[in-house]
Amino acid sequence: MKTITVNASSPYEVIIGKQLIESAGTYIQRVCNPSTCVIISDSNVFPLYGSILSDALKNSGYQVFSFVFPAGESSKNAKTYIEILEFLAVNKITRSDLLIALGGGVVGDITGFAAATYLRGISYVQIPTSLLAMVDSSVGGKTAIDLQTGKNLVGAFYQPKVVLCDLCTLDTLSPEVFQDGCAEVIKYGVLYDCALFEHLAEYAVEFSKEYVIARCIELKANVVCQDEFDRGERQKLNLGHTIGHGIEAASNYTISHGQAVAAGMAIITKAASSIGECDEAVYTLLCDVLKRFCLPCSTDYPADLLFESALSDKKRSGKTVNLIIPHKIGNCAIMPTPIYRVHSIIEAGL
Repeated sequence: MKTITVNASSPYEVIIGKQLIESAGTYIQRVCNPSTCVIISDSNVFPLYGSILSDALKNSGYQVFSFVFPAGESSKNAKTYIEILEFLAVNKITRSDLLIALGGGVVGDITGFAAATYLRGISYVQIPTSLLAMVDSSVGGKTAIDLQTGKNLVGAFYQPKVVLCDLCTLDTLSPEVFQDGCAEVIKYGVLYDCALFEHLAEYAVEFSKEYVIARCIELKANVVCQDEFDRGERQKLNLGHTIGHGIEAASNYTISHGQAVAAGMAIITKAASSIGECDEAVYTLLCDVLKRFCLPCSTDYPADLLFESALSDKKRSGKTVNLIIPHKIGNCAIMPTPIYRVHSIIEAGL
């Protein structure tokens, strides 16, 4: 078991180990007194772990309610968010109570946003059950819901009380969902850590889960400490996301987040090579690793469609979009780019 401290404005621990759900009450008691808690989960995850978590919480003195919504990105919207708030109000949840996000990134994002806004803020805990959520959305306090115009356009920065990464939950993921999370894992290597990237290149999906997940969380924790509110260094974590979100939207979310981000990383790296920001070998290395994980390096969607999505990207500031450009493996930069140049850059990567 490994524990990483995230020194944000409200510090908390990320605990990585096995069978943490069965002991969740013990860990949560350390930061939240026994009270009423609401498990928020989706229709895929709750049948697997809902009763185990509920029993663990009850054994530690918590009263437990559960709210389960249909699985999928299409549920991360205002309708589901309001339904959660109404459920909390009907069950008289107070400021001394807490929410527990049990699931992947969609569950974590919408639960965090509900916690940030219900009664102007109540405590919440993240229990991510996918690789993607463990290394990305559960750490750092970004919470959000989607609008029809784009992803994550409504949200808040709101840190959890504790994050429990139970590695056993990875055993119930399909190969496709596990590979989806690998795109974000590869992203950390490209951004910050050659050794991590080389480990992934060597072992592919047989990588050391505890080492890789812990390293990704350490890297993200360092970034959050430097730039909690996403005004500078933290924006680098959006590598591949501007184009990736466009791919997701163009597919009406039939293409998963990880698949889209993988293609987005490859496209922006190819574009960076085309405009002289990095050597073509960086693009080749990245594509080689993505292919080892059965992740895409391109998309069939045209530049026009991806550009339209970039105009609604939350990383846009006035007449510029902050694109994240790889210079080499382990070294990327934020490149403020005028809107009129974004289309040609996307085109160069296709």
